[in-house]
This record gives sequence, C-alpha cells and structure tokens, in this order.
Amino acid sequence: IPEKDIEITTTRAGGKGGQNVNKVESAVRLVHIPTGIMIRCTEERSQLQNKARALALLKARLTVIAQQQRVSALAEIRGDMIEAAWG
Repeated sequence: IPEKDIEITTTRAGGKGGQNVNKVESAVRLVHIPTGIMIRCTEERSQLQNKARALALLKARLTVIAQQQRVSALAEIRGDMIEAAWG
C-alpha cells in the first residue's frame, strides 16, 4: 500500500489503563483515502505496535475487497450457469 494513500492520525486511547492512557497518544487511526476504509487500533500499549496491527487489518480488508471484485468479474464473464442435462 503506497504511503500517500494512507492518512495516519494518533489519539489517546481512553478507557482503563491509568496515567498511561491519559498522557500517551498510543491509539492509531488509519484512513485509506481511495476506498474510505477507516481502521482504529487501541489494543496495544505502544503506538508502533498499534500502527503495525492497523496496517495488517487494512491489508486484510483490502485483499477481501479485491477478491470480491475478482469473483464478481469472473461471474460477469461466465454469465448464467446452465445445468447440462437432458429433458
């Protein structure tokens, strides 16, 4: 995924965690600009780990979308499937 297609913002995670949650911006939000997919990751304590996890989730979602597009394109090419039977 090209770096120019992703908008990365960091925020404070919120929730349980004490002082670390209140002062450290460890939550990462990724927006894939061409598709508009937004992923927010707050699971890890480190911003780098959250960024890596969010990128992995984004790649997974993009591959699912690409696979669905390939399947629909193949179905469009094949047309209606007719059962080859007598009678």
